[in-house]
Amino acid sequence: MTEAATEAATERHQATVGRDAYRRLMGAFPTGVAVVTTLSGGTPYGFTCTSLCSVALDPPMLLVCVSDRGRTAGPIADSGRFAVNLLHHRARPAARIFAAEERERFARVRWAPAGADGLPMLTDDALAFAACRVTHTVPAGDHRVIFGAVTEVRFAAPGAAVGAGAMEASPGDDTAARPAAHPASPSPLLYGFRRFTAWPEATGE
Repeated sequence: MTEAATEAATERHQATVGRDAYRRLMGAFPTGVAVVTTLSGGTPYGFTCTSLCSVALDPPMLLVCVSDRGRTAGPIADSGRFAVNLLHHRARPAARIFAAEERERFARVRWAPAGADGLPMLTDDALAFAACRVTHTVPAGDHRVIFGAVTEVRFAAPGAAVGAGAMEASPGDDTAARPAAHPASPSPLLYGFRRFTAWPEATGE
């Protein structure tokens, strides 16, 4: 579907429910939590994202939904690159920082450039990291849907303490790409019903 066709379809199907009702609906659908980051002109940008979805396995592709009102959409478009930091269950402070209206987000977390493009990786807060190259973008209301080809993935080192910052790059084969099961491995952070929570089997919860 072309951008013009998408915009026309949006105009034809205007929302018939209020924002509060829609937020309540989507709040009843718990999801994982990520911080989407990019680097543009040497400056890091990022925001907390729960609108993240797998698109294809061959080639590996995912999508994120980015608000046009935020400060990250433009830099992603400029750089053509972004990263997805999947947060572990003790990364609630980072999730709140990147969801808040403040400019010095990266000054309040530990991060490091990762991968060939040096994209910001949240070393203390991510259980997994994916570097992506933008393939195309589709406007959708007050957001844009950004599709990304996954070029690299990293996982928290099995057995590493939560927040230890130990991340392992994954080879390209499917077996090695699976995060190893380990009793001390970090568990994902979840968001639903307007609150953060942990996976039920999360260590220490």
